[in-house]
Amino acid sequence: MKILDRYIITSYFKTFISVFLILILIFILQSLWLYIKELAGKDLDLVIILKVLLYILPSLIPLILPLTILVSSIMVFGSFAENYEFAAMKSTGISLQRAMKGLSVFIIGLAIAAFFFSNEVIPWAKLNSYNLRRNIAKSKPAAAITEGQFNEIMNYNIKVEKKGGDNDRFLEDVTIHIKGSDGRSNATTIKSKTGELVSNEKSNVLKLILHNGNYYSDIYSSDSKSRKKKPFAKSTFEKYTINIDLSGMNDIDFEEKSQTAKYDMLDINGLNKTIDSLNKKEKQQKNSLSKILLQRSSVLKTTKVKKPERNIKQDSVYTGDILPLFNTTRKLQLIEAASRKSTSAKQIIVTKQDNFNKAKKWLNRHYISLHEKFALSFICVILFFVGAPLGALIRKGGIGLPMVIAILLFLTYHFMGIFATNSAKNDTINPVIASWFSTLVMLPLGIFLTKRATADKGLFEGDGIFEFLKKVFRIKKKEAELDTSIYDSQDPEYEVLDNYNNDKLISILKNHKQFGYKAIYRNTSLEILNKRGITNEQLKFSGNYNNREYEQTINLKNKFEEDLKLTLILYLLSLITSIVGAILDNNNFPITGTTLFTAGLIAQVLFLISFVKVCFSEHSLRKQIGKDFNSSIILIYIIGIPLFFIGYYLLDKNIKTSFDLDLIDNEDSKKIELSDT
Repeated sequence: MKILDRYIITSYFKTFISVFLILILIFILQSLWLYIKELAGKDLDLVIILKVLLYILPSLIPLILPLTILVSSIMVFGSFAENYEFAAMKSTGISLQRAMKGLSVFIIGLAIAAFFFSNEVIPWAKLNSYNLRRNIAKSKPAAAITEGQFNEIMNYNIKVEKKGGDNDRFLEDVTIHIKGSDGRSNATTIKSKTGELVSNEKSNVLKLILHNGNYYSDIYSSDSKSRKKKPFAKSTFEKYTINIDLSGMNDIDFEEKSQTAKYDMLDINGLNKTIDSLNKKEKQQKNSLSKILLQRSSVLKTTKVKKPERNIKQDSVYTGDILPLFNTTRKLQLIEAASRKSTSAKQIIVTKQDNFNKAKKWLNRHYISLHEKFALSFICVILFFVGAPLGALIRKGGIGLPMVIAILLFLTYHFMGIFATNSAKNDTINPVIASWFSTLVMLPLGIFLTKRATADKGLFEGDGIFEFLKKVFRIKKKEAELDTSIYDSQDPEYEVLDNYNNDKLISILKNHKQFGYKAIYRNTSLEILNKRGITNEQLKFSGNYNNREYEQTINLKNKFEEDLKLTLILYLLSLITSIVGAILDNNNFPITGTTLFTAGLIAQVLFLISFVKVCFSEHSLRKQIGKDFNSSIILIYIIGIPLFFIGYYLLDKNIKTSFDLDLIDNEDSKKIELSDT
């Protein structure tokens, strides 16, 4: 391995490990907060809690690993560009692709390891995590009665609105469902206003004393008509005691694995077998349904007719209407029979359709789980080829702008993946496409950034589609011009400046910063000189006027305002067209609705790209003025993705307060006090 490759890999590896550990800590704490209800109040050993966290950690890797690669790539390559290390490499004939070569091998190896990890470790962790938490839920049921939700204890489902008193022994508004003999249906329901938990939490018997309530019990009838009325017995009590035997729950085996066949607990071989069996089962169910409908339709039955009811020639084929061949009584019988059979067939189809939909959704989850194992490896490589060129293009390392851009890109990738996956689970789009959707969206972005970084071009340049849209929406501004509209000849400040001679105005023009004023007073002085016949060219030729820095600042400010307004327009267009398209699609206008919804998605993509341009424009303007990057900008960027109308207001306000060229530099100087120097 060459020294350059070793240096790049070492720098990347250090950043990678640091970011990876930080993200693990953040996601573990977030997961602990999610599962706190399952762990709290159960008197669990520290080993059991650590096992829960250990089993949860592998399921977080599909989120942590791609984000780590993206953040590390942007930070490391941005630091190389910022410290002119890439410039030194290029001066010796080493291109960006050559610099990325050694690291690409490392990322590909990491992607292969991620595939085996997702196929072997994650299913194992899901299996153990689910069964361990299921076993924890069985332990200490006396302490497991949580307020405001049903708590399953043996054959009882207990809900308590409020607990109080010593050791939370007094209960209010108690609802208890007792399962029937089949273990599924709620055969008995008990409701009481108050209750008391008498037994000790360590006892084998959970004793509940209920006060002032009702007891409802289902009555099973052998008559089918009576069963449809759902008869039940109701009794009222002032005091009722329930003893729940917990002796069978004292020896909970936390290593028991009773659930092993869920889709996220299977490897590739298990998923393929399950998918194959589910497809065969679906085919069998549909064949069975078709046979049932065929039998109920009586098409296969033949009826012998002794005599035709009308004069019809024998051995002839009749092609007319059938009903006129029969008398009125027979017609009514036929119509009623057809109506009954069609109603029955419709009920069967509706019932089976619901089962088919559930089976299809379950099958889609298996397809998604299968293809996500492959997609994880590819997204690791793709995000590296997004982050590394992007870092080289923005020429900024460390924590700050690179972190903001990385988070924005990853949130875009993640939310697109969630949207596609949820749509596939509901059988809206193909589950295979949904699994690869966010990865395929990031692929062209990686190719685009790598090509631009290799060609040493800027991230955005030229009159592209955004410049065209600026002209269409008439938000394109002219090149920097001096703004003297604030002070006219009627203002007292204008009159003060107008009383000075040319030499003093030229002195203000050249040395306006020494007076503590910004460019507006220089602009006013320049306007007065122009009115007196002294042109800008004469002032530049004599060395008394240099407007380059001011023009650069104004151009950057104009560009930022253009990008900000265009981003707001694209945001509103994407929002309106998507909502209107969805409404029309749900109201029997599928073509128009789908067209508008697709246009909304395209506007959404343009909005995200334009939003990134706003970030760069704001950063360039801040750098030109000499303002530091602060944490409030990061918060504005995060808010700006989902709620850009708020982000627009905050960014616009920030620019006006930080970069307003019409304000006075010195806060102590609120009036113009020009004196003879």
